Amino acid sequence: MFELDVRSRKPIYEQLTDKIKEMILYSILRPDEQLPSVRTLSAQLTVNPNTIQKAYRELEREGYIYSRAGKGSFVSPAQQGTNAVKRAEVREELLRLMVEAVYLGFTGTEIGELFKQALEKKGEGDQT
Repeated sequence: MFELDVRSRKPIYEQLTDKIKEMILYSILRPDEQLPSVRTLSAQLTVNPNTIQKAYRELEREGYIYSRAGKGSFVSPAQQGTNAVKRAEVREELLRLMVEAVYLGFTGTEIGELFKQALEKKGEGDQT
């Protein structure tokens, strides 16, 4: 389910956080689906349970998951209102990247094709 690169300069908890976000964004993990317990995932990845807990806390802080006492962690349903801050952050980052792309010579057509590819990837995730 998860593959981590122990030789990467990126901390393990960030790799895990990014991987779970990716799985949520591509609809591999569905709203209200339960994530593996900290203990289970720790044993599966041979990673310290505190590292898994740190990743889960970060995901919860960002609104990607929610926790229920005694039950575990679950994927949060996407809600427009609660994601407003995250949407603003992504919008700023996209604008910055688009300005850089234009500077590097990307055309409007090429940028449009990238957007279509993103929609196709999202669609592929919905089918699994």
